[in-house]
Amino acid sequence: MSSDFESYEQDFAVLTAEITGRIGKVPKLVGDEKKQMVTNVEKQLEEARELLEQMELEVREIPPQSRGMYSSRMRSYKQEMGKLEADFKRSRIAYSDEVRNELLGDDGNSSENQLIKLREERAHLLDNTERLERSSRRLEAGYQIAVETDSGSNLPETQILLGPDKITSYKAEYIFKWSFSKLFNINFKRHNNAM
Repeated sequence: MSSDFESYEQDFAVLTAEITGRIGKVPKLVGDEKKQMVTNVEKQLEEARELLEQMELEVREIPPQSRGMYSSRMRSYKQEMGKLEADFKRSRIAYSDEVRNELLGDDGNSSENQLIKLREERAHLLDNTERLERSSRRLEAGYQIAVETDSGSNLPETQILLGPDKITSYKAEYIFKWSFSKLFNINFKRHNNAM
């Protein structure tokens, strides 16, 4: 009887080594390969459970005076089986997370990536807001200069060239260009074409 037990032990050792190797591969595989590997490991775990049951039956048939040594081995094998099942469960959970991420279009680090992306967008928005505020202040200052300049400007030749209805638009354009040239150090070419 002990020879049957030892034969089961050898089969159990070989099978658990194969299961351990396959469990390590599960998280690294993708798609159908991963599904096939999970199915194979489940079958091998079932075989290992059946071997444990056979070994337990063999231990019960061993005389009581020799049974102690075999019982301690059985406890060790059951603990190993529990560890294998827990490892397989963890690898399947990792597998389930990857499948969920594939279905949802996530890449696994989505929350971290989204957080980084949000921070970058926020910084970009703050920069743009500051730039817009500076430009608004410059435009307001330019408008104030234009209003002050408008009251004191003399453009008699313009009135003759353009006529009374175009005087205001020409004055506004001139004042606008002048104020921008002062604010932003831009030189506009003066043109006297009719608008």
